[in-house]
Amino acid sequence: MGMPFRNGEKEISWDEYLGRFDVIRLVMTKFFGKKTTAKEALARMQLLVIRDIKREYPDIDYFDDEDLVQTIEDVYSSNDRQIIIVIDEWDAVFRERKNDKEGQREYLDFLRNLMKDNTHIALAYMTGILPIKKYGKHSALNMFTEYSMMFPRQLARYTGFTEEEVQSLCRRYGRDYRAVSDWYDGYEVSDVLPPDPEHEELRAFGKSPDAARYSLYSPLSVVEATITGTIKDYWNKTETYEALAEYIEMDFDGLKEAVALLMDGGRLKIDTSTYQNDMTTFNGRDDVLSLLIHLGYLGFDDKRSEVFIPNREIMDEFRTSTKGEKWIPAFRAFARSEEILKSCVGEKR
Repeated sequence: MGMPFRNGEKEISWDEYLGRFDVIRLVMTKFFGKKTTAKEALARMQLLVIRDIKREYPDIDYFDDEDLVQTIEDVYSSNDRQIIIVIDEWDAVFRERKNDKEGQREYLDFLRNLMKDNTHIALAYMTGILPIKKYGKHSALNMFTEYSMMFPRQLARYTGFTEEEVQSLCRRYGRDYRAVSDWYDGYEVSDVLPPDPEHEELRAFGKSPDAARYSLYSPLSVVEATITGTIKDYWNKTETYEALAEYIEMDFDGLKEAVALLMDGGRLKIDTSTYQNDMTTFNGRDDVLSLLIHLGYLGFDDKRSEVFIPNREIMDEFRTSTKGEKWIPAFRAFARSEEILKSCVGEKR
């Protein structure tokens, strides 16, 4: 039975829309590799999707066998059937081909032409690590509502395991919840809810309920720990310490000293507004720290605009990434700063 939802005064059942759309699902990592140019990847992807479309609708007079946008328009104009596009790993080109600026622009142009103001697209849903990249006019990809670790909106509770879910898993598998919490808890997110349509007073004044705050756990690590009974650093199954080291070794206006502070349990206020939503354009320390939030290496307190290392598992990654002589000066400088601060506080007392 479909669940109805309100659209003004009318109730619409989900079932009314079942089977009414064709769905195109793309996993971009299958196309964008380090040895493949963006142009080659886009061309191959279009040919494969066009082949599937023509198999489904063989009787349509197609204008261009190599242009996916035109092919979709041909289908829509012939049968008035809209398409839903699901793109997984949408940011693959930015991660696999970090320095290919021209290829990234070509890719963003393709997405814009495919989905911007096109009536044949009913819905586009994209997942990835990075927010949408904006290049001047390419900010035209503003038809998306973005959900991220910085601003997860109403999906906040679903961006990781909640405390209740982890407690339930620990009870089920007979694990020590305190130990699991000590290692994997620490990410902080808050939701932003629209005014309650059932609450006339709040709606009249445009008010929203107070945002709920959640303490979240990394799902992969919790699952591994509860199933195996072994609590350790599982992060390196998804990311290597070299990836973290690459960014924190960039010595932008005191970045290393900032990392030393974070590893000492401190928090640091940052400005996330200058981050360019890619993995190469850094104009200062805060841009690098903003990227580390999206990669999961840092927690983010949106209320205070502060970053922090969320738990012991991520701390292990930082410790591994900061081994070596090049980090000795940074840690010494931080230690001296702490000593000076303690001396000043002692003198005031």
